[in-house]
Amino acid sequence: MKVGTDGVLLGAWANGGKRILDVGTGTGLIALMMAQRFPEASVDAVEIDEMACQQARENVLASPFARQINIWCMAVQEMGHDKALNGVFDSIVSNPPFFENALKNPDKGRSVARHSDALPFADLFEAVKSLLSEDGEFSAIIPSEYKSRFEEEAFLAGFSTSRICAVKTTPRKPIRRYLMAFRKHPSSQFEQTTEILETSPNVRSPWYHSITKDFYI
Repeated sequence: MKVGTDGVLLGAWANGGKRILDVGTGTGLIALMMAQRFPEASVDAVEIDEMACQQARENVLASPFARQINIWCMAVQEMGHDKALNGVFDSIVSNPPFFENALKNPDKGRSVARHSDALPFADLFEAVKSLLSEDGEFSAIIPSEYKSRFEEEAFLAGFSTSRICAVKTTPRKPIRRYLMAFRKHPSSQFEQTTEILETSPNVRSPWYHSITKDFYI
């Protein structure tokens, strides 16, 4: 999976911390964005697909952020069982696979990246619960039709929603994506907003421009 709007949105919106984990990093886009936004942070990125891991490593080594980022080629479920990593991440971000019971892409890499077979939502939240610090935040981007399922698994795992940003392509279009953030403990301030990507065709909204101006050339 190459650079896409979902990854750019999440990388620009998520809160950071001293130690950050990108789950399902793909080619490393979100990990690179988090390293750029939080220069004092140490960023780990986990990816199950070997070819994607190799490309992520190449992209990281070719960037100014190579010293900040470490690529793990493994399942996040396995990482979650590593007691040495329990509670060490202040921020976890993920653009997770979400298709369920849908026709698979013949390209195995794209299929793994987009379908939830390898990382069901329940498994994702179980791993995040182990890896996230007590005061940390887990951020993700989800298609609107999967929001309820994602929230359900979050609540079953004991998480509370701290921030939600509904994203429309244009003012007249329906909500297409949700940027969502969760914490282990209820937040004293719950933030909910609705934003648009374009005010008119090919014209970025002030909000979209403001959060992505440091990444687009």
